[in-house]
Amino acid sequence: MKNLIITCILATMIISNGAGQSFDLAKALKDKKIEVYDAKKVSVSDESRHSIGLTGDIVWLTDVTFSEGTIEIDLKGNDGMQQTFPGVIFHGVDSATYDGVYFRPFNFQSADPGRKIHAVQYVSEPEYPWHVTREKMNGVYEKAVTPAPGPNDWFHAKIVVKGNQINVYVNGSATPSLTVTKLNDRTTGKFGLMCDGTRPGEFANLVIKK
Repeated sequence: MKNLIITCILATMIISNGAGQSFDLAKALKDKKIEVYDAKKVSVSDESRHSIGLTGDIVWLTDVTFSEGTIEIDLKGNDGMQQTFPGVIFHGVDSATYDGVYFRPFNFQSADPGRKIHAVQYVSEPEYPWHVTREKMNGVYEKAVTPAPGPNDWFHAKIVVKGNQINVYVNGSATPSLTVTKLNDRTTGKFGLMCDGTRPGEFANLVIKK
């Protein structure tokens, strides 16, 4: 009986650890568990989805440190050219120094091949912002998203960070849309959300598995 109890406890621990840590972003915002620098740029966007909207800014989740593991999140932008760039940031030092993976939903289904290959992007700020990697290594740190979601639709992203490797999967695909090697030596740091542009990107159902 004692061995059975121990086995059950260990199984419960494995299931709990495997499930990761889930975040209700709307509640986290209301409970001030998200560092907000400009209240006009972040708000609860959909109560039923527990999502938040973010416009032209970054926010950090308080008391969350990320080293390596899997980040899963639902995101939504729109088809307006250059209007939304939703994504996640990690290994952060401050608002100027971090790694980021973000999306250009307006390019997801573009008929222009040059735009379509610029749908998901990795950046290492401040040394390697998007325009530096595009100028020096075009097509390496940004790729098309496959399968391509609708530009106005919610989509699911899974970002796997293991050592210096980053793989980005979209909507359950077994093949990564983007595979890159990190461009810095940081191995841990703050975790947050980002969305450049003039209209809000939306975020929901964040899960971090370490």
